[in-house]
Amino acid sequence: MSFAGDVKTELCRAPLSRRCCAQAEAYGVLLYCNTFTAGEARIVTENEAFVQRLPALFKKAFKVTFDRLPQGGGKQVFALDDPVKLAAIHQAFGSDPGALALHVNFAMLEEPCCRAAFLRGAFLAGGSVTDPRKGYHLELATSHHSVSREVLALMRELDQEPKSAQRKGNTVIYFKQSEKIEDFLTCIGAPIAAMEVMNAKLERDLRGKVNRRVNCDAANLDKAVEAAMSQVEAIRQLEGAGTLITLPDKLREAAALRLAHPEDTLAQLAERCDPPITKSALNHRLRKLVELGRD
Repeated sequence: MSFAGDVKTELCRAPLSRRCCAQAEAYGVLLYCNTFTAGEARIVTENEAFVQRLPALFKKAFKVTFDRLPQGGGKQVFALDDPVKLAAIHQAFGSDPGALALHVNFAMLEEPCCRAAFLRGAFLAGGSVTDPRKGYHLELATSHHSVSREVLALMRELDQEPKSAQRKGNTVIYFKQSEKIEDFLTCIGAPIAAMEVMNAKLERDLRGKVNRRVNCDAANLDKAVEAAMSQVEAIRQLEGAGTLITLPDKLREAAALRLAHPEDTLAQLAERCDPPITKSALNHRLRKLVELGRD
């Protein structure tokens, strides 16, 4: 199962204990489902947990049963086309079945629990979320533009800051920040999924830090090897020209140590001096040797 499927399965574990919350969740489902008009409501899903939840949800919310149930296999379709049932649902939401555009009835969403239930229903019917190990993207998509605009305002009242876009006739509300996705999933009742997003981000950040450190260490190692080769070459030139023997004892010691231990770091060579000196002091001596070797 995909990560989005796991999230929806977790959401479907929420109990249907209060009718107001059941109605709010069903409201979100209908406004974000495949079709919701005066003549038909059609909900399409592939999530088995949502398939099991829908009949109980609508029974709790409106005391109605679906006129068409899934036939099994692939996408599962629930449908309502009984005019009496549809009229009862529209009446419960205070909506006008004959209106050109649907709108969110905020009177249905006064309580925090009902707002969370509404957004849960919207995600179950029209939401998706990317596997956080691959990227960060969560969205709610509906063909009802006015609904999307009003849901965007509702989410901002909840201190969430999604963005909005148009795509193939749908209006999409989306998040691309892991922290915002975590907050939204927690709000609608998927704290386990929110933790997975958080853990994936921590893992990705850690991996990035390790990679940067490895790259930095590799670059530093390359520089150290290049510097050591330059030092050895300069010392060989001084040695071949008979100049090395004329240099001060400290420079000759540094030259002898570098030739004997070409793979050592500056810190290691500095420890080998008699007496040991600082890395900075040794670096100064080796630089001097390189300058003399170039002359």
